Amino acid sequence: MHLKQLLLPALASLLLFPSCVSNKKFKAEQLRYAALDSTYKSLQGSLKTCEDERADAAKKKMLSDAEIESLNKQIAFLKENNTQALKQLQDLSVISSSQAESIKKSMENIGAKDSYIQDLQASMARKDSLNMALVMNLKGAIGNLDDKDINIKVDKGVVYIDISDKLLFKSGSYDITENAKQVLGKVAAVLKAQPDIEFMVEGHTDNVGFSKGVLIDNWDLSVKRSTSVVRILQNQYGLDPAKIAAAGRSEYKPVADNSTAEGKAANRRTRIVILPQLDQFFKLLETKKQ
Repeated sequence: MHLKQLLLPALASLLLFPSCVSNKKFKAEQLRYAALDSTYKSLQGSLKTCEDERADAAKKKMLSDAEIESLNKQIAFLKENNTQALKQLQDLSVISSSQAESIKKSMENIGAKDSYIQDLQASMARKDSLNMALVMNLKGAIGNLDDKDINIKVDKGVVYIDISDKLLFKSGSYDITENAKQVLGKVAAVLKAQPDIEFMVEGHTDNVGFSKGVLIDNWDLSVKRSTSVVRILQNQYGLDPAKIAAAGRSEYKPVADNSTAEGKAANRRTRIVILPQLDQFFKLLETKKQ
């Protein structure tokens, strides 16, 4: 039973019978009650504090138990790996000296190959940077010409310049128009500034059969168109013919579906391909092997 429950009846009896108790004694009992009540409240506060601390301790114990369990798992994992590592070391300890030397040489070769690969990657990155610079120069020289008529791009490290036949030639002809000569002149100026560049001019057609005069089929038409472009680049703009190749692809390298008029128009094109400098690449390989 709480202290307060004991005191209340006693105090009530004193209040009911004031005549039986002197005024001085009554006040003393009041003071005593107030002191006991203050003590009771203090004890209640202490009890709550103890209960809160006990709850915190229980929570901390749960966290500690979880942490201990996690650490035990890590210890078990490390023990297992340590056992495997020791077994591997035991297995390695039985190899012969010749095997050890072979392993050493293999590791050295791996290091050399890794360095070689890094050098090749750096060279390829440099080539990609040069290709992007070439593309930007070409686009800057061409200006705001419609992308449907001329498209410049890099694909798998190779620079391509696609020019539509609508811009270069009249329908069914391989004679270059005057407007086309101006465009070829701008392309030639950029290519001429890179004397080491070699390139191929490819003629492409759609799949509609063609025969006119000396031209038997699309093979003839595609070749004649490519050689017409090559002659302009050589004779009118002074590009080195030793750096140029001409080729006809006929209808067999389409970039669009020939079932639509738009697809046929996209396929009728002349493509200038900046050829990769394989001799320099192989020279690089030979240098790294030495």
